[in-house]
Amino acid sequence: MTKAIIIEDEAPSAHALAHTLYEISAGIQVEAMLGSVAETINYLSENPPADIIFSDVHLPDGHSFEIFKAVEITTPVIFTTAYNEFMLSAFEHNGIDYLLKPVDKQDLVNALHKYENLKSHFNAKAPALHQFAKHYEQRKKNRLVVRKGTTHISLRLEDVILFYTEHKIVFATDTAGNKYMVDKTLQQLEEMLDSRLFFRANRQYIININFIHAFKTYDKVKTLLELSVPELQHTIIISQENAAEFRKWIYNA
Repeated sequence: MTKAIIIEDEAPSAHALAHTLYEISAGIQVEAMLGSVAETINYLSENPPADIIFSDVHLPDGHSFEIFKAVEITTPVIFTTAYNEFMLSAFEHNGIDYLLKPVDKQDLVNALHKYENLKSHFNAKAPALHQFAKHYEQRKKNRLVVRKGTTHISLRLEDVILFYTEHKIVFATDTAGNKYMVDKTLQQLEEMLDSRLFFRANRQYIININFIHAFKTYDKVKTLLELSVPELQHTIIISQENAAEFRKWIYNA
């Protein structure tokens, strides 16, 4: 018997998924239907691990990726969501497939076949999943469509010095000194950008590692960045909460 957990805040969607799973295989038993990040963290902390997890990305109290940062699990995850921009993050959190809603029955069948093929590797904690994730890592976005006035521009991400918010609008600044409007939030950008290249400094900034010239301790517990493009009039301070993570990120680059 394959024990499954469904993480989905919309009850009709959770029950529909469970019904489809029972139609596909009599060997699946849904152990729990969980509707939030907090509820799932509590459940996973207090109960034996399931064999497979089906998880939405957007939950009322955050992204489901926060669950897998808080609780160390080796259970494979099939993500189900209406958004495709979180694919790369999914494969960094035990994801073996990424199904867009409404979930097609045949896609679910294929995902379960993939799970069966990978199951022995999960049980043995073999590196197969890491190779699988690496394949998707190579497909990370290298361009982003931005706007300047009414013109849409395909901007190379390697040319972006930083992303930042100003009056609730997100902008990108490139090496030529151009300023573009970005039709995404910083949180959405953080999910889709290559984490080896970009770092979320604070609530206002995401920075490109290639344009960080130096950094120093600021106000005892924070970190002040010096960019290699001094004409940019931006003061970027890494918050106390992110300072240790920033140093680890830049030293391991």
